[in-house]
Amino acid sequence: MRQLDIFIAFFRSGMLGYGGGPSAIPLVKKEVVDTYKWMDDDEFGDLLAIANTLPGPIATKLAGYIGYRVGGILGLGTALFAAVIPTVFLMVLLLTTLTQFKDQPWVMGMTKAVVPVVGVMLAVMTWDFFKKSTSGLGWTPAIILLIISLGLIEFAHIHPAVIIIVLMAAAWIPLKRKGKKGESAEHKQKRESV
Repeated sequence: MRQLDIFIAFFRSGMLGYGGGPSAIPLVKKEVVDTYKWMDDDEFGDLLAIANTLPGPIATKLAGYIGYRVGGILGLGTALFAAVIPTVFLMVLLLTTLTQFKDQPWVMGMTKAVVPVVGVMLAVMTWDFFKKSTSGLGWTPAIILLIISLGLIEFAHIHPAVIIIVLMAAAWIPLKRKGKKGESAEHKQKRESV
């Protein structure tokens, strides 16, 4: 039953994820977090951040990891197959058909109409992630990070993976220092008591 759930979740995401990986992300989140509850929002956000730093298509990275986590090696294969097969099938079917009618107004209208829908789906997911970041950081640091990240990505053309890695390192370094300070305070107390 679990393998069937994995297949259905990623098949639906693959079938409806028109426009590539970014449009599939909210669909995968809906299946994984809301429908099947295999992860919570925070886990999915962490997974998405890490998956964005790795090479390759985002939809297959998400499918591979989540499939493995939920159903082991068989789940990994099931999720990857379910995520890829709709794209392969639709590419063969639609591209051969639509290339014959590509200059027709209804085909051009159909492809243009999908873009705002994908934009709205991504905006909703972005707002959800931003709200979660404000609960951990607070509004002011979250807005500052948002503006700096936007500037670095859009104007300085720095890859998002670089920003994610720098932010992860920046969060990790103070934790390591805090641990060392805690140890030195303990040693200091021991020396004073002796």
